Amino acid sequence: MSPEAGSRESASLLGEVRATFGPEGALARILDGYEPRPTQVAMAEAVAATLSDGGVLLAEAGTGTGKTLAYLVPAILSRQRVLVSTGTKNLQEQIYFKDLPTLQAALPIPFTATLMKGRGNYLCLHRWEIYRDGVTGNTSAVGRLIETSDRVLLPVIDAWATQTDTGDRAELRDLPEDLAVWKDIAADAETCLGNECPRYSDCFVTRMRQRAAESDVVIVNHHLLCADASVRRNDYGEVIPACSTLVVDEAHQLEDVATQYFGFVLSNFRVEELQRDAARLAGTGAFGGATEAGLRDLQQIGENARAFFGNLTFARMARGGGEGRVRYTSDSMADHFEDGMLLAGAIERFEATVALSKMPANQPGAGDMAPPGGTSEAVDTMVRRAGEIRTDLRFLMRVADPDFVYFLETRGRGIFLRAAPVDVSRIVQESIFGRLQSAVLTSATLRVDQKFDYVKGRLGIREAEEIAVPSEFDYTTQALLYLPRRMPPPKSPDFAQAVAKEVVELLTRSRGRAFVLFTSYAVLRTVQKFVEMALPYPILVQGTAPRSTLIDQFRSTPNAVLLATSSFWQGVDVVGEALSCVVIDKLPFASPGDPVTAARIEALTTAGVDAFTQYQVPLAILNLQQGLGRLIRHRGDRGVLAVLDPRLRTMGYGRRFLGSLPPAPVTHDLDAVGRFFG
Repeated sequence: MSPEAGSRESASLLGEVRATFGPEGALARILDGYEPRPTQVAMAEAVAATLSDGGVLLAEAGTGTGKTLAYLVPAILSRQRVLVSTGTKNLQEQIYFKDLPTLQAALPIPFTATLMKGRGNYLCLHRWEIYRDGVTGNTSAVGRLIETSDRVLLPVIDAWATQTDTGDRAELRDLPEDLAVWKDIAADAETCLGNECPRYSDCFVTRMRQRAAESDVVIVNHHLLCADASVRRNDYGEVIPACSTLVVDEAHQLEDVATQYFGFVLSNFRVEELQRDAARLAGTGAFGGATEAGLRDLQQIGENARAFFGNLTFARMARGGGEGRVRYTSDSMADHFEDGMLLAGAIERFEATVALSKMPANQPGAGDMAPPGGTSEAVDTMVRRAGEIRTDLRFLMRVADPDFVYFLETRGRGIFLRAAPVDVSRIVQESIFGRLQSAVLTSATLRVDQKFDYVKGRLGIREAEEIAVPSEFDYTTQALLYLPRRMPPPKSPDFAQAVAKEVVELLTRSRGRAFVLFTSYAVLRTVQKFVEMALPYPILVQGTAPRSTLIDQFRSTPNAVLLATSSFWQGVDVVGEALSCVVIDKLPFASPGDPVTAARIEALTTAGVDAFTQYQVPLAILNLQQGLGRLIRHRGDRGVLAVLDPRLRTMGYGRRFLGSLPPAPVTHDLDAVGRFFG
């Protein structure tokens, strides 16, 4: 395309976008009470320019901008296939079930859309039939269901499985989030039989991918985006159909998700699942004459795994460690190296045994090992799984790659060995942005000190257009920022009690209706004891129910108070008077004891960078903005923001935090809080 043609195309798209958002445009005709928002139009124009000209756009859009429509409208009008990635499933579903149907009705261009989630969200019809009918080898899955008093779930899931068009777990809204049976019936990649599966043509994952390949708009989340990039990076094909245009919403979360997906992990659960699935497969006769030898190998894998993971747990406990993450090195792993290599060796022997069962019976060396019918896709899948576990284990045991940080994580009965990349910027640039014509990254929180430099550096973005549009909300009248006059330092033994007293005073004036967000469980527990005794309001506490259940309870319970930590700082929307106060105990610095954080601090320091000012403070500022952003979600919302950390006033870097806070009036007076609520 010539520059002149490109310019005409860009001008044409810009004209369509402006007309759509105009006072008599397509949106005004379909949305009741629609009013053009200058900030929304400005962002939409910037998105249109990037889609026409190519390149990267960083767009910070304050709450109330309507950023979703600001990027969807130009993306659809551009007639390009666009991939939209969100940080949360909630936003993913909002776009697919609410925003896109609105635009399908409003815009003159017909378009199709598909919602894609990770495989684990979908039912595997083949695994479900095995589970339901009890055809599970040596162990009856149905028996386990009965033993766990979940018998009533069997007909519920069975009825749904015959009616659902998508197989999406989210449709089972009345069943608990932590449904134990789901892991046995989900469309897991490790157990997939591919086109040999008897239900391949009906497979929900296959059908989803076919729809996505034919759609104009594909909606994914960051986890699937990074999983796809990881698969492509290792030349294993693709999960998401190729798109030249990408929109990353909630882009501030991308680095954390990429850190998970471009690393390595091995857990006791993963090894146990291999054993269980291999034993089931052996029970079908798939290993032929190698069945007995294969079962012996599986027994050896179990013994070695129990010794390896058991000794890791014992060593962790002996050092006084509980649940959490602890960094390890080749020296600290030396005592467990032999156990790990024995486990790897047992897995390798199992691979060799099962490989023999795949050989045709007339091939030299096969003997009577091969089953009738020769090679089986299920056996191939099992050999691949075992090989991947062995490879990952050896990588994790050698602790040899300086670009990774290695750590042990314990959680409940789970023991996880992990290796995470210290710096994902190059990986993200090469694996995600490098293959695109245009990319738009947007969030309500992308800038630190009024600049995009931090996020550009963390994601490897060298050149980008930038736009920042302010919130549509009037914080000067809708909000009040409370900073207490006197608070002990966060490291003081009196800090938790002082927080509790401030929280009681604030919530008395707000009549509950509050989120109290903490950076640690220890302070949360102290405050919980105080507020439960001092306040008459319903107290909801993170950990007592699934996250979505707590949010639903908060919305429906008058004067409720929710005490929560990091997982509630982002992606939670409560509109109206139900949420009238957000209290944050202290500045959300990432713990320097966290293995990944510590490794990144070390890498920056080694490179001559001040890690505190260039990494720790900016990251904490973005997290604080997200936490405070829970409060004002609509033009009719009013409420009080409270930050109880005295470092905002006593430390030099406090000015950077204060400069990032919403432009609300500041008070140090609890009586002013009372008058605000009136």
